[in-house]
Amino acid sequence: MSHKLLVVGTVAFDAIETPFGKTDKILGGAATYIGLSAAQFKNVNAGIVSVIGEDFPQEYIELLRTNNIDLSGLETVKGGKTFFWSGRYHNDMNSRDTLDTQLNVLADFQPAVPDHFKDAAIVMLGNLHPAVQLSVIDQVNNPKLIVLDTMNFWMDTTWDLLQEVIAKVDVITINDEEARQLSGEYSLVKAAKKINEMGPKYVVIKKGEHGALLFYNEEMFFAPALPLEEVFDPTGAGDTFAGGFSGYLASTGDISFESMKKAIIHGSNLASFCVEKFGTERMQTLSTNEVTERLKHFKALTQFEINLTK
Repeated sequence: MSHKLLVVGTVAFDAIETPFGKTDKILGGAATYIGLSAAQFKNVNAGIVSVIGEDFPQEYIELLRTNNIDLSGLETVKGGKTFFWSGRYHNDMNSRDTLDTQLNVLADFQPAVPDHFKDAAIVMLGNLHPAVQLSVIDQVNNPKLIVLDTMNFWMDTTWDLLQEVIAKVDVITINDEEARQLSGEYSLVKAAKKINEMGPKYVVIKKGEHGALLFYNEEMFFAPALPLEEVFDPTGAGDTFAGGFSGYLASTGDISFESMKKAIIHGSNLASFCVEKFGTERMQTLSTNEVTERLKHFKALTQFEINLTK
């Protein structure tokens, strides 16, 4: 039995520069990374709601299709150009400069959720304008779980709308800097409590190469990031994490706190592959065996016994 996961986000072109080299326009976008990551779970039927221009290559569409991603919600605007982002990473790979952003067809995007995805159990709202995210929430029929990814740009420009979205979701995934900005608290524990009061039952704070934190009521869980010899390109790592997280939850149908802990590990595991090559390149060739082997590394990294003597 396949479980439906509705993914809303950008399908885009990226041009990336890192200390390891640079690319021309390549496949990118939040929905692309989320979809390719979620597709690692064989019983998940992931459907993307997004928009592209006529300049989007057929080979990219085929690539998404061959990864069992449903594209009936992907709109093509005649004569339009696809969303484009260009960025340059600094030597530490934790900071980057945006060189160019061209909204193109994304500027007037009105999302339309296909009828056969309105009953999706899990909805993953990728990083997009809060108005688009709200429109999608209004179109779905009582999902078991709505997961939101957002960023500081929307906090700066559309605060009130973003608050409306946050009040309607079950899980929010943001990085530590964004958690501090959203809550006005420096301590991430205090920040999570404040965000929890805004609506989401679960708060996931991503700390890049330092792992991810999950907060639920008074409970906390920490998942490390796998120490990698080389981070080639961090673009899309957060979206890949979100895809692994929501994909795992969709595959099990279990949205308990215990299941969320495992989902965080699966998200971190898949994100560790994403950064090994430019763009989506690594995610396109990922095998189940590679994913399983690395999961074993994660287990070994965090497992220990303690003998508590009185």
